[in-house]
Amino acid sequence: MPLQIYGIPNCGTCKKALTWLNSHKIPHEFVNTREMPPERSAIASWVSSLGNKPLRNTSGQSYRTLDAEKENWDDETWIDAFAADTMLLKRPLFVKDGIAVAVGFRDPDAIRSAIS
Repeated sequence: MPLQIYGIPNCGTCKKALTWLNSHKIPHEFVNTREMPPERSAIASWVSSLGNKPLRNTSGQSYRTLDAEKENWDDETWIDAFAADTMLLKRPLFVKDGIAVAVGFRDPDAIRSAIS
């Protein structure tokens, strides 16, 4: 299974990551989370791998509309929230062999290390 990149096509950070992957000839599959929302079980696995905090898209409208109680949510509550609204997931999310290995795209070298 190739590296999977979860995100949305019009996300600037996803575009940068995809351009970088293509320029480095790294095989990958892009999964549009709006058209193909991930299963709750996959999200639970990602939270298990990376924790819920790194997976939170704190700059998005969906996150801002959550009440302040979100700061006290446990993993199960976050998994339910991510499954109900994939816009709460930080993008891009890099998944290798079914395991979430990185999220976001600030440091390409860190991504390279995570996916190799």
